[in-house]
Amino acid sequence: MDLSNLKPAEGSKHSKKRIGRGQGSGQGVQAGRGHKGAKSRSGFKFKRGFEGGQMPLHRRIPKRGFHNPFRTEYAVVNLDALAARFDNGTVVTPELLLEHRLIQNSRQPVKVLARGDISKSLTVHAHKFSGKAAEKIAAAGGATQVLAAAKAEEQ
Repeated sequence: MDLSNLKPAEGSKHSKKRIGRGQGSGQGVQAGRGHKGAKSRSGFKFKRGFEGGQMPLHRRIPKRGFHNPFRTEYAVVNLDALAARFDNGTVVTPELLLEHRLIQNSRQPVKVLARGDISKSLTVHAHKFSGKAAEKIAAAGGATQVLAAAKAEEQ
């Protein structure tokens, strides 16, 4: 046996179905496209969401309000979570929060909210603080550090 004797397995190769080449081909007349209508014509293409002339779902559903495509989504951390996870004098950064799984996404800016109480003095670095959260951290003897916006990194 050598390369000159090689051939494909029986039945693995077959000729392409030749559509619209007359009655003898078995695919003549309508060429497998049925009778009339847009789908039988050449160059036909469905529009995305087309439902056969029925009012498409995205037009049937009522739309209200305004969706801001440029909205900034923050990764939220509350004071009670910070008090539970960190010791006195810790410098809390977004990287440390990610390490302790208090936030899931490192690309989102971090916002600290005031739920719960804090008695430890922590230095918290975040992109935003609610007014009450900053007050509670300061009252506990800690400090807040506002980081630069994360918008510059994304662009």
